[in-house]
Amino acid sequence: MPEAAILVERLSKVYHLGANRGSYRTLRDSLMGLASAPARWVHRLRRGPEAKSSFWALHDVSFELSPGRVLGLIGHNGAGKSTLLKILSRITEPTGGRAVLRGRVGSLLEVGTGFHGELSGRENIYLNGAILGMKRAEISRQFDRIVAFAEVEAFVDTPVKHYSSGMYLRLAFAVAAHLEPEILLVDEVLAVGDAAFQKRCLGKIGEVAQGGRTVIFVSHNLSAVERLCDSALLLDHGRVVFQGTAAETIERYLRKGQSAEGLVESASRRPGRGAVRFTRVRAICDGMESLHLTAGSRVEILLDYATAPGTAAVEGARIRLAWTNLLGDTLFVCVTDASQGLPPLTAPSGTVRIGIPRLPLNQGTYRLQAWIKSGREIEDQVSDAAELTVAGGDFFGNAYQMPADSGPLLVPHSFELLARGDEG
Repeated sequence: MPEAAILVERLSKVYHLGANRGSYRTLRDSLMGLASAPARWVHRLRRGPEAKSSFWALHDVSFELSPGRVLGLIGHNGAGKSTLLKILSRITEPTGGRAVLRGRVGSLLEVGTGFHGELSGRENIYLNGAILGMKRAEISRQFDRIVAFAEVEAFVDTPVKHYSSGMYLRLAFAVAAHLEPEILLVDEVLAVGDAAFQKRCLGKIGEVAQGGRTVIFVSHNLSAVERLCDSALLLDHGRVVFQGTAAETIERYLRKGQSAEGLVESASRRPGRGAVRFTRVRAICDGMESLHLTAGSRVEILLDYATAPGTAAVEGARIRLAWTNLLGDTLFVCVTDASQGLPPLTAPSGTVRIGIPRLPLNQGTYRLQAWIKSGREIEDQVSDAAELTVAGGDFFGNAYQMPADSGPLLVPHSFELLARGDEG
């Protein structure tokens, strides 16, 4: 079994908050300080030790990453992701533990990290390559590809201090990805840049990973993490709270703090005028009320609502119910506009039933988003109305169940072998 490309053992980093660094002292201040030192020493003894405020950015983080694997780091802001990458990049020293990296390390932590502002783009490319231990001939072999990827051909001999933030990022990423480090550390590369550049970045990271190099990838773009990474770590307040496949880790992150039933958001925080509000969401599968559904079964979603006091009727009510995956991607929607619509909502409260004859979802976990309008005005909008789990079922009518990794949607289909001449 090959040695781990990255080995992290009980890595910790503590910062002391509010530390008094003191001001610059003159010779006179120093001499007076020496004279008063005995009195200050006695005063400190009487007062006792000062309380120190400490912040643990990382605490006992351990993991291994084999060569050629891609690891995603996810977690809320301040969870310790960037601190971990700075320690691995040797920018910051850990308070405790150790990190062993076997191979040349290229990193992209912030826009322009490692660039010298007074040097041109060309000079910075060669400087970064030299820092990685590459020979000039190796850098020259990749030079044209780096410049083309970064789209800075016209500015390659201009000092980078005159670059825009987008140009800076494009060149920094191109250098980090093309100079062939064995280990690549990428922190929020998608935070800056247009959509086309972000797409190229993701494609290049995929190429780097397929080329057998080891990658640690930090991003709030969970779709990108799931697509690019073999595994992922979930950090929370500096600790590893979960480690597994990218899909498992993302699901754990998205479920953290979420309710399994009912409306997650309180009505006071939801957008809309409020003439009518959703109060509860229920699901019925094959006649039984449950949030656990079966693929191919008849499913009914019951939306309980209440009208505001003094509201006589809500005319022209339109409802949209979106089924999404845990990343928030819409899979399909149910809308009143596609059916017979709804009569005026006159009662103070009631229930709207949405019927789906055969649930077209593969096994997995899904969420509902709901909004209701009257005319063009939004009355209520709930981004996390309920969370549902779907088990495999007899969707195709022949007892075959689609594997979980075959995508979320199930579509009736058939195969037929045509005789020659029957293709039309």
